[in-house]
Amino acid sequence: MKKYAIIIEKAPDGGYGAYAPDLPGCVGMGANKEEAIQNVTEAILFHLEGLAEEGLPIPESTSEAENLIIAG
Repeated sequence: MKKYAIIIEKAPDGGYGAYAPDLPGCVGMGANKEEAIQNVTEAILFHLEGLAEEGLPIPESTSEAENLIIAG
């Protein structure tokens, strides 16, 4: 089992986008946060399956995400 960080962003239109920094091109969009997460999960699984089928290495996760609170 692999663990990958994802970044979730709210779009100006109210929808959401999500991507995996360690897996360029793995993105998901959705009308809500849950849908975006579901879609990026499917993209990640599809990407990893393709790499395995081609005999290519599976990237290790090196990214982390944190929320910073900036007082000001």
